[in-house]
Amino acid sequence: MSDHRIERDSMGELEVPREALYGAQTQRAVNNFPVSGQPMPTAFIHAIARIKLAAARVNRELGLLDAARSREIVAAAEAILAGHLDDQFPVDVFQTGSGTSSNMNVNEVIARRASRDGVEVGANDHVNMGQSSNDVIPTAIHVSAALAVTSQLRPALEHLRETIDTRAAELDDVVKTGRTHLMDAMPLRMSQELGGWSSQVGQAIERLDSALVRLCRLAQGGTAVGTGINAHPEFAERMASDLSEQTGLSFSPNDSFFASLASQDAAVELSGQLRGLACVVMKIANDLRWMNSGPLAGLGEIELEALQPGSSIMPGKVNPVIPESAAQAAAQVIGLDTAVTVAGQSGNFQLNVMLPLVASNLLTSITLMTNTTRLLADRAIATFKVRDDHLAGPLARNPILVTALNSVIGYDAAAAIAKHAYQAGRSIIEVAEEQTDLSRAELERLLDPATLTRGGVPE
Repeated sequence: MSDHRIERDSMGELEVPREALYGAQTQRAVNNFPVSGQPMPTAFIHAIARIKLAAARVNRELGLLDAARSREIVAAAEAILAGHLDDQFPVDVFQTGSGTSSNMNVNEVIARRASRDGVEVGANDHVNMGQSSNDVIPTAIHVSAALAVTSQLRPALEHLRETIDTRAAELDDVVKTGRTHLMDAMPLRMSQELGGWSSQVGQAIERLDSALVRLCRLAQGGTAVGTGINAHPEFAERMASDLSEQTGLSFSPNDSFFASLASQDAAVELSGQLRGLACVVMKIANDLRWMNSGPLAGLGEIELEALQPGSSIMPGKVNPVIPESAAQAAAQVIGLDTAVTVAGQSGNFQLNVMLPLVASNLLTSITLMTNTTRLLADRAIATFKVRDDHLAGPLARNPILVTALNSVIGYDAAAAIAKHAYQAGRSIIEVAEEQTDLSRAELERLLDPATLTRGGVPE
């Protein structure tokens, strides 16, 4: 027995693997696009399945699809959502720019799975009823990305912020040398340094929340070019309502289907916010690397958890592997955003023709940031140890403490004290005691590092 069967579409006959649930149009795409070996993300395929499920129910409610076909389409879509058919979607990311191949892939799998017990279901006539690839794929991009942000990324970011805040509270009494331009600056508490990270993460969440408002406006109902041809007048509203019920999100039809099909502005916006988040992650990761550097010849302010040997030749070496991984993931997200930006410009007249790339890159970026921020929280920030001995010495010798004397003795006199103290390898307080009329007690009060972390002008 042959391991293939013959399938037919509008272009003729084609061999398809015998056990495959998909048909000729999917097989043509497999043959035509052996580009990356990377199929569309599972989350994206599942979003298309949600659309097919919703359409089957809506079309039945509207009297356009019989109950038997609707029931079987819903059951097949639910099987996809349960993950039972994930191996049936082999179409490469780098396919036709409308994503038609992926839409038909899902249509064919659902149709074949649903055609049983005497019920014949057509991929185009029934599963795709009232739809076009041109509105299904943009809708699937929005639905899959909105779900991924709300159910995965946002909780991960909240966890990261909570972890940072917990450590900041624990380390509130730890005073260290601040740094600008990688050079010694005025002191601050470690809680203040971590508080900066927390604020960055919090504002990244706010920006994502703002982008979700536009992302929840859907193209579904625009069909081929935005006019809604072959879709019932109530189809768009009912589809948005069904998808909202399925996901718990608040979807609505976009105010212009022409804009939804021709552009990917909301996806570009979200990608830009993911790029901004990547910058936050890169900043935190690099701070951790610098603070951990050493352990003897670097800053050595903290000691990150030892997770694995750091060298194949240098015994005992341990590297900051989690921050390094995070920095690489952040760099990748920044690069993926550049591709999404280019793709967003590819709306020619009534259709954007880089939709699969947008879908893949958005979901990849969300996954990278979700996993990376959880790792940073749990394997770096929650577990690092403070090396108090490495903080105290440099802090006591920090010549920049003299800044606190500006309002008392003037900038130039303070600068002379700092220069002399640095060149002589002496503490600021010793030199200031010699070169000013201020008492030791007064200098200790003015130059106390903990007091200086509260800001303001010394009284």
